[in-house]
Amino acid sequence: MSLRGFRKPAQNGNADGNEAGDGKLSLIPGRKRIQMMGDSDSESDASTTPIKPVPIPVVGAVKENGATKSPAALTIKEKELRLQKVRQACMEVDAMLLQSSLVSNEWDVDKAIEELKKTAVKRKIIVSPSPVKPATAETATNGKEKNQQQAKKRRVQEPNRSDDESDVDSDRPAEQVFDSDEDSDGHGGSYSHGKLSNERKNVLEFLNTAGLNEMICVKTLSMKKIELLLEQRPFKDWSNLVDKLKSHRSLQTDILNYTQEYLTRRKNIAAMMSKCKKITKKLEEAIASGSGTLVEQPGNIADGFKLAEYQLVGLNWLTIMYRHKMNAILADEMGLGKTIQIIAFLAWLKENNHQERPNLVVVPSSTMDNWEQELVKWCPELVILKYYGSQAERRMIRVDWAKNGINEVDVVLTTYHMMGASGEEKKMWRVTQFDYVVFDEAHMLKNVHSQRYQNLIRINAKYRILLTGTPLQNNLLELMSLLCFVMPKLIGSKVEDIKTLFQGKVKTNKGEGEEELSSFEKNQIDRAKLIMKPFVLRRLKKDVLAFLPPKKEVVLKTSMIDSQQEKYNEIVNEYQNATGKVKDYTEISGMSIMMDLRKLANHPLLLRYYYSDDDVRNIARKLATDPDYKGTKEDDIFYDIAYLSDFKLYEMRDKYTTLYDLQLPEKLITSSGKFRQLDELLPKMKEEGHRVLIFSQFTMMLDIMERYLKIRKHGFLRLDGSTAVTERQELIDQYTQDPDLFIFLLSTKAGGLGINLTAADTVIIHDIDFNPYNDKQAEDRAHRMGQKKPVTIYKLISEGTIEEGMLMIAQQKLQLEKDVTEQDGKNPMDDHKCMVGLLTMALGLDEKKAETILKNESPMKKPMQEEF
Repeated sequence: MSLRGFRKPAQNGNADGNEAGDGKLSLIPGRKRIQMMGDSDSESDASTTPIKPVPIPVVGAVKENGATKSPAALTIKEKELRLQKVRQACMEVDAMLLQSSLVSNEWDVDKAIEELKKTAVKRKIIVSPSPVKPATAETATNGKEKNQQQAKKRRVQEPNRSDDESDVDSDRPAEQVFDSDEDSDGHGGSYSHGKLSNERKNVLEFLNTAGLNEMICVKTLSMKKIELLLEQRPFKDWSNLVDKLKSHRSLQTDILNYTQEYLTRRKNIAAMMSKCKKITKKLEEAIASGSGTLVEQPGNIADGFKLAEYQLVGLNWLTIMYRHKMNAILADEMGLGKTIQIIAFLAWLKENNHQERPNLVVVPSSTMDNWEQELVKWCPELVILKYYGSQAERRMIRVDWAKNGINEVDVVLTTYHMMGASGEEKKMWRVTQFDYVVFDEAHMLKNVHSQRYQNLIRINAKYRILLTGTPLQNNLLELMSLLCFVMPKLIGSKVEDIKTLFQGKVKTNKGEGEEELSSFEKNQIDRAKLIMKPFVLRRLKKDVLAFLPPKKEVVLKTSMIDSQQEKYNEIVNEYQNATGKVKDYTEISGMSIMMDLRKLANHPLLLRYYYSDDDVRNIARKLATDPDYKGTKEDDIFYDIAYLSDFKLYEMRDKYTTLYDLQLPEKLITSSGKFRQLDELLPKMKEEGHRVLIFSQFTMMLDIMERYLKIRKHGFLRLDGSTAVTERQELIDQYTQDPDLFIFLLSTKAGGLGINLTAADTVIIHDIDFNPYNDKQAEDRAHRMGQKKPVTIYKLISEGTIEEGMLMIAQQKLQLEKDVTEQDGKNPMDDHKCMVGLLTMALGLDEKKAETILKNESPMKKPMQEEF
């Protein structure tokens, strides 16, 4: 019986285990040997991931394990998935109507969709590509009157809502420019007059003059169809346009209605921008006049603490936003003290009796203790309630909260994870009223479709402040995600319009790899930035901290040790034959290939070379007798552990007593190209008095590095996603206060957010992140306010490996100012292209072969987010 997933027996393996020994089984590409899990920040809940469509039963009573499941037995998650299914089928229908229809049809998806489409046809709402007959003058008038009545009703219900923030009307055209029944001759009686005539004129003009980058935004228009349309130009009049579309078998007349829909969406955005411009002008006048600007810092700030000049400017800006009842985005570069500015603002609210209800501050778990310390230190008068702990502890807080209220509390401090930890807590945040809600690290909110975004936008607060050090991008979808949070009433209903207009881009001949945007899109991006200006305050360290020591980045391309290089070449050869063709596309996972290459580029112990199959069989035999191990059958245990890496197998010795004699030569732990580079760097740094932060994405790499540092006798601390939140600040304080601690090991995800480690002046990125902005976050743990020494950043790149390709792609992303933490709101095609590029470079494949491999990937899986 052959076991898929093992390595081929090496022909010339040596006894010390540096090469594959005899008896190794063969590796079939794509079969993982290690169960991988993403490193986290103790917040790796489903709320951070986009909601993905999954197969859903679509009947009222569901057969589940042979039993009928009634609608009442459906979980909240199941109901959410059904609601999503209906939303996808009826994009233009109000969310409340969707839910009402599902409830009335006992959560039967098919019945709800059918009912909604019938209703939509009556109301002349487009919910499917099939043409809908136009409304008569009478129904159009009735519809207009109904809209006016609804708008009037909204004004009554929301008396404080300004005209500037009201929803923009006319989401979709009520009448289509082309109907196959009444317009079969291309002239169409009732469509020939008034408004519709103007819409036909606009469609005709667009199809005659639009450029490629505009036409690609129209639904169903592929590059091939666009080329055909360009060949058919000019269209003399409407009849000529219809005739040409009908006469060509590859073109359809539905292009006319989709073009009309695109133009309507574009018009809606223009109207929305116009309203935003009024708000912009109002705020700019207020800021220019300087009315009510705070001159001094609040008197309740503790003695001995003083805001920097630029921080006082930030406080003044926040007070102006408050006076004009506007939400805000404080986007100062990382390390400029956004936390302090917010604390000063909360202190100002309390001192001037502007606080009617508590304020809520939501932060990542890794920064909660730091926030608590800063709040107590800077403004002791603020009464803080920390909502965190076990389920039982949080339940006790909620009980006390319900009995006694929280009117005496100034600040409720909690984490993102607590926002969606349970249904009871979600409801609590929706019901409890707050004055302000502050979101730290708000770049997590860039994806309007994520579950986290949906939970957070429902928090019951009068005003919102977003804190983010991530630069704003030339990406209107990202800008609008943040703006939706800042101005939800104005922009929230236009998300689909924005998505339709700006998700489609095409490459032109203007330059290799360069995207040429249509003049409309360029204009809208510029206007969006202009609109954000009053709502966003962003300063850079180089502009406001002239005294901040410089930061230097050094890329060290390190050669792998000989045995490591041989293994790397061997694994590349395993995935391709002499002619460069991949062995079997159906058996290959592109992500597995890249992860194997990344592991070997970092350290050989991340794969299995030292322990032979006989050794693994012996380990399985011992585990079968161990009382702490879950299994007792030797064969089953062997198959379970045969995929593990050398170091993972060795770590089992610490957990199971029967493996007490399991050995791993010390020289194998210290043997890698990057550790050889550290052997040169660290002693010199220690001698010169430097202190070092070492970041890795992967916890197992940190495990190996711990052993390495102990062997080399370097003092260190460690913080990663498994570190208890309550212990993190203690570790940071310990490192800051003890100069004899030379090194701090951190995982890029857990240690790269909001942590102050200015006690170190050197940062080593052991393995770069696929998202360059995660590495930048890590760098700024040392290069920030309070740093008194020049900071040096070292990035270790294994020469001639897949890491060189990753570095190149990361540099391109930084150059184009495209933030890949679009993990919360990204275009999946961007990552797909990156994966194709990496496979092409690493294995010498052409793009077609790389595409074939990646077709085997699960769309649910994220790139480069696995734990070694």
